[in-house]
Amino acid sequence: MRRRHFLGAGLALTIAGIANTAVAQSEIKIGEINSYSLLPAFTEPYRKGWQLAVEEINASGGINGKKLVVVSKDDGGKPADAQTAANELVSSENVAMLVGTFLSNIGLAVSDFANQKKVFFLAAEPLTDAITWAKGNRYTFRLRPSNYMQAAMLAEAAAELPAKRWATVAPNYEYGQSAVAVFKKLMSEKRPDIQWVDEQWPPFGKIDAGPVVQALAQANPEAILNVTFGADLVKFVREGNTRGLFKDRTVISFLTGEPEYLDPLKEETPDGWIVTGYPWYSIKTPEHDVFLKAYQAKYNDYPRLGSIVGYETIKAAAAILAKANSTDPEKLIAATEGLSVSSPFGEITFRKIDHQSTLGAFVGKTALKDGKGIMVDSAYKKGSDYLPRDAEVEKLRPKE
Repeated sequence: MRRRHFLGAGLALTIAGIANTAVAQSEIKIGEINSYSLLPAFTEPYRKGWQLAVEEINASGGINGKKLVVVSKDDGGKPADAQTAANELVSSENVAMLVGTFLSNIGLAVSDFANQKKVFFLAAEPLTDAITWAKGNRYTFRLRPSNYMQAAMLAEAAAELPAKRWATVAPNYEYGQSAVAVFKKLMSEKRPDIQWVDEQWPPFGKIDAGPVVQALAQANPEAILNVTFGADLVKFVREGNTRGLFKDRTVISFLTGEPEYLDPLKEETPDGWIVTGYPWYSIKTPEHDVFLKAYQAKYNDYPRLGSIVGYETIKAAAAILAKANSTDPEKLIAATEGLSVSSPFGEITFRKIDHQSTLGAFVGKTALKDGKGIMVDSAYKKGSDYLPRDAEVEKLRPKE
């Protein structure tokens, strides 16, 4: 009886092992990491976006006949936790690639992990230029338009302003530092006559808006570059409105036209800021119409920019896996370099030279309508039009 019991148990384990192997062979796993608990305003729409993409991909036959499975982890806004999550996804979940991240310092941490462990990583949201240039590596690609690209779009409009005295305010970490540095560089090249009269560097998520606004006012700039976002942006705008900081001053602002940052401002939305963003209500293209209808049908809600990023991250990842027809990192890299894919904003390409996608952004102005902030006079700027020449990129990016 005991021998039969052991034989039965052994047979059960063997069958279970065969079944698990069969399941593994019939699906492809992607490991996804983001700051869900820290930044829900962006990451919840982002999660809805990628979940919609997974649903669509599997409904149309998966990836070369295999079901797509996304295993998601929360990094809590901490680089060390993101690296731990990445290690668990690779070693325990056997994911084919890593995708995601939001904050620039976390994106760099996961990129470093990917480089060391030779794992393919598609960065979704982090905007620092370092991720594809100064600290770029062969295993890391990026979807969103970088700080350089968005700064170039904004500087194009800002250079036309008569303002000569400029001040800046940005969160004091990788993203804010990178955004300010590249905007100042591009603006100074276009307008050698301008002066930079003040810089404010509040800690991310902990802005003390009163002293920041007071310091900016004392510097008496004619224009201000703003890089704050989220709760910091709300506090900065509220205090700036109260103290009259924005009266007769132009503000150029990264990201403020994205619904996740514009919506919380409500009736406090400043008028006439020049911003990058996502005016989903005024985009009239076939590609966006398809996405918008599908998103609204599934969630009974309007998309945020995070929704676009999450959706396109997984759509691009699936296209990469399908083209490579392999989970080997080297084959994934070869498949991605130069790959063109569709998106709700039109076709985009992952450049071979620096692994940056050519996804663009909308530039327009803020306005108040029915007690809510919107973007007006907006236009889509193709990412490919706002990237430096190859010779400059080769100087910025380390040699392999």
